[in-house]
Amino acid sequence: MSLHPAIYESFQVVMRSGTISGAAEMLGRSQPAVSRMIDKLEEDMGVKLFERRKGRVVATHAAHLLLEEVERLFVSLSSLDDFGKRLAEGREAGVGVACLPALGLDFMPEVISRFSVGRPQARVILNVRMSVSVEKWVATQQVDFGLAETPFQLSGFKTSLFADTSYVAAIPASHPLAGEEVLRPEHLENERLIAWTAFVSARRIFDDVMQGAGVVPRQVTECTMSAPMCRMVNRGLGIAIVDPFTAWSHRDAGVVYRPFLPRIPCRFALLQSETRLQTELTGELIGYAEELRDEVLSDMT
Repeated sequence: MSLHPAIYESFQVVMRSGTISGAAEMLGRSQPAVSRMIDKLEEDMGVKLFERRKGRVVATHAAHLLLEEVERLFVSLSSLDDFGKRLAEGREAGVGVACLPALGLDFMPEVISRFSVGRPQARVILNVRMSVSVEKWVATQQVDFGLAETPFQLSGFKTSLFADTSYVAAIPASHPLAGEEVLRPEHLENERLIAWTAFVSARRIFDDVMQGAGVVPRQVTECTMSAPMCRMVNRGLGIAIVDPFTAWSHRDAGVVYRPFLPRIPCRFALLQSETRLQTELTGELIGYAEELRDEVLSDMT
């Protein structure tokens, strides 16, 4: 048996009003139309639902039992309608992001903040991971998109260039080199350097540049992330080569940032699954990230 929801609605209203005419008025239908729907319901169910008495209808025991089921049905339908509205407003949807620390510690929180102004109910799950882990999370569809540094070690995802920029020099504001417009390898001769650890790709390029220039800086400490390197520079521990996004988020009176030449490439890419469709919310969040990226690179280059 398959009946249209309008028939159950008519039955529900007849039960409440006690008359066919009253139900017809409430529903905005003709009395014969409502009467036919009740007859159809009784016929299809094979039970008598109403006794007709002097213009009124008296519900049978079967009608009261059916009413309980119909009420539950309409509660469920209402719940589905509410769920659809919450989906449309972003209250039941979310975006999962995996992001390397250079963009995950400060850049993405600002992106999410801007996104949330227009989508206050939308959930964003930010996973800050090293680039190779970001690749794994996107390849296994654990997130909607990722931001990682090139080159990549894995496959199974599509990529597009998010930022093609250069590392910059972070210098204590009180240091004599803070007055230079550009920092070159020869400026770092015998200077205290806060260096990348050996497995960071930027470190290998930096070492090649310094070796080519015949310069040997004094490496006082090593680190895996730009953020603590900037903080150490701020404390006067030495000079560091850091990514421009972290430099942007660590602008401070105690540190100045200068271009470093020859250029050490800093390339970040947007990673997305090859088979997972992009949602509207994901597209919006990426849009805010691209907008802020342009602002950052305009400020830092």
